[in-house]
Amino acid sequence: MNRIQWPRPRIHEAKACLSLARIVPDTLRKAQEMYLHYVGIDIAAATFAVAWVRERGWHHATFDQRRPDYGRLVHQLRQIAPPDQTLVVMEVTGTYWLALACCLHEAGFVVSVIHPTQAQLFARLEMQHAKTDRIDAQLLAEFARQRQPARWTPPPAIYEQLHQRLSQRDDLLGIKTQETNRLHALRQNPRAEPAVVDRLERHIAFLHAEIKALDREIKALLTGAHPWAVAAQRLLTIPGVGWIAAAWLLTATQCFAYCDTPEQAAAFAGLVPYRRDSGSSRRGFRPVGRGGHAPLRKTLYMASLSAARSNPSVKSLYDRLLARGKPNKVARVASARKLIHIAWAVVVKERDFDPSFAPQPDLVALRA
Repeated sequence: MNRIQWPRPRIHEAKACLSLARIVPDTLRKAQEMYLHYVGIDIAAATFAVAWVRERGWHHATFDQRRPDYGRLVHQLRQIAPPDQTLVVMEVTGTYWLALACCLHEAGFVVSVIHPTQAQLFARLEMQHAKTDRIDAQLLAEFARQRQPARWTPPPAIYEQLHQRLSQRDDLLGIKTQETNRLHALRQNPRAEPAVVDRLERHIAFLHAEIKALDREIKALLTGAHPWAVAAQRLLTIPGVGWIAAAWLLTATQCFAYCDTPEQAAAFAGLVPYRRDSGSSRRGFRPVGRGGHAPLRKTLYMASLSAARSNPSVKSLYDRLLARGKPNKVARVASARKLIHIAWAVVVKERDFDPSFAPQPDLVALRA
């Protein structure tokens, strides 16, 4: 049955750094690269499916998630085209993709890791309704040929060291909140068992000690010798940015390596309001938080509470918005957005925070 080729509209993407695990949108590329070979890999927990185009059509293969099979794939791909002329595209699937991506990167292949939403929307664009591992791998190879997403580069070791501790800290804080609520509810029970209450109290004390230990480890990592050490010290010069906020800013944005402007950094954190109008039934609705990095957004929001009191740049904005009658939460979100703008500036421009700093007149004129 012949397939109807519908005309496809040209899509203009917003220049926002909405990446995950340092996935760079193709709109941030400086120049279009051309490759000789395009490979799509669909990742699963135990296996991964591979697809690429050959002279007689598509070639598919399935490998196990183990090191020897990674070597077999590298050997097959090297026989088809040079590694630096081969673009391999895969999705973020938990952490199952990481070992294979690092192996291919070390072998010299151009690896691109995309967000699953990109693959899903591309499948809808291609009007592909069936879904199997082979079909998904083939779609990723076609996505690589048409879109040519940007190259993925493994982050430095400090990224994993900080990110794993920050994620565990968030998990422990959530568990501690749950246990504290349980203890509060149990104490309202006149027949509460002392042994159960004692066990909850000991568990909460244990969680508190572990969180404090993680705080010390994060602080030690930030003050140690690593590629982001200077950026960490510059972030700590911003009033309102503490050790945890600085760690999240570095890990979530990978030291702002792929955010060309502060607006992109704010969009990545989900602190930019976007219009959502539809005819006459929905007008003027501009929510935030529908995308972006949720832990970073939450951290910046909490940091804005302190920055609105101690940071003169943020305090003036916060007070001005309240004087205009804006709700407190709107002023807080705007303060968090201002905070990430400042963080981007001190890291990218390589200078400590200076509350008296003002843009040069010629730059202001150019922006106007």
